[in-house]
Amino acid sequence: MNKVELTKAVSAKTGLQNKEAEAAVEAVFETITGAMASGDFVNVPGFGKFDTKPTAERKGRNPQTGEELIIAAGKKASLKFAKALKDTLKK
Repeated sequence: MNKVELTKAVSAKTGLQNKEAEAAVEAVFETITGAMASGDFVNVPGFGKFDTKPTAERKGRNPQTGEELIIAAGKKASLKFAKALKDTLKK
């Protein structure tokens, strides 16, 4: 399912017009992204927890030249799925 299909599914389930459903889906994604960018997490009961995890500075290698380089510390996105979702997928 891609974003267009997701928007159509939301429209069908909620009775919203396609443009309204698209705005709602976009708002959810922007809100989650904004919260994670500011260091917060978003917990959606029954689905999962969107969070960030720090990454340490590490050595890397340029695949074209083989030259070693230092990859700066940063953060990466993380999603821990809820037990309810895991149980649903096992069925």
